[in-house]
Amino acid sequence: MSTEIQHRVERGAIPLLAVAHGSADPRSTTAVSALFDRVRASRPDLDVRVSYLDHVSPGPEDALTDLAAGGVGEVVVLPTLLTAAYHSKVDLPRVLAKAREESPWLRVSYADTLGPHPLLLDAVERRLAEAGARPAPDTALVLVSAGSSDAEANATVRSLAARLAERGPWREAVAAFASAQSPGPGEAVADLRERGAERVAVASYLLAPGFFSDRVRDRSTAAGASVVSEALGDAPELARVVLERYDAAVAARHARV
Repeated sequence: MSTEIQHRVERGAIPLLAVAHGSADPRSTTAVSALFDRVRASRPDLDVRVSYLDHVSPGPEDALTDLAAGGVGEVVVLPTLLTAAYHSKVDLPRVLAKAREESPWLRVSYADTLGPHPLLLDAVERRLAEAGARPAPDTALVLVSAGSSDAEANATVRSLAARLAERGPWREAVAAFASAQSPGPGEAVADLRERGAERVAVASYLLAPGFFSDRVRDRSTAAGASVVSEALGDAPELARVVLERYDAAVAARHARV
C-alpha cells in the first residue's frame, strides 16, 4: 500500500460498510456489533458502519444511500461472511450495481469475504480451547458451518477441516453442515463415535449465535459430542481479518486508478 493510500486509510477517509447476514435472533446482532466495536477500537479513526441482508436494519441499500447523501465519495463494502457463496456472489453484487446506478459518483470497492483465512482457524481453535477442548489422539473434531447450495463454499469448509487436522493432533477432523448439505452435525458425530473416537469435539464455524448455532449444539450433543464451541463472534482474529480485507480492497482500488 502506498504512503498516500495508507495516510488516507489512517485518517478514516474511506468508510467501511460491513454487510452481515442478519437474523431475527437478537444474539446475532449483539455478536456482530461486538465484532465491529472491536474493529473500531483497533482503528479509531476509521468510519465503520454495519448493515444486514435480512431481518435487521439498515440494509446495505439504505446504508449506501445514506453514505452518498452525506457526501461520501468512496466506500469499501465488506461481505461479513465466512465463505463466498450466493450472498457474496449474487445478492450483494446486485445491490452494488444498483447503488452505482443511483449514485454514480460513489466509488464502491468490494472486499473479499472473511473466509477462508488462516486467522479464522486460529479463532476456531480459540473457541474450542475456551470450551475445554484440546487436540488429542483420542479426540475427533467436527467443523460445522451453516451449509450452502454453493459447492465451492462447502468445499472450502472441508478444506478448512483438513487443515485443522494437520494442525492437530486430532484423531481426525471432518466437515459437517447445519443445513443444505450432508452430513449434519449429529450424523458426523455419530459416525465418528461409531468408528472408535472416544471423544468428539464440535467446532462452530459460524459468525454469530442464533438458529444454526442452537441446532448445531442440540444435534451434536444428542449424538454424543463431548464439547461444542461457541460461534466465532468478536474473536480478536476476526477483527484482524476485517481490517486486512479492508486494507486490501483500498490498495487494489487505488492500484487501478
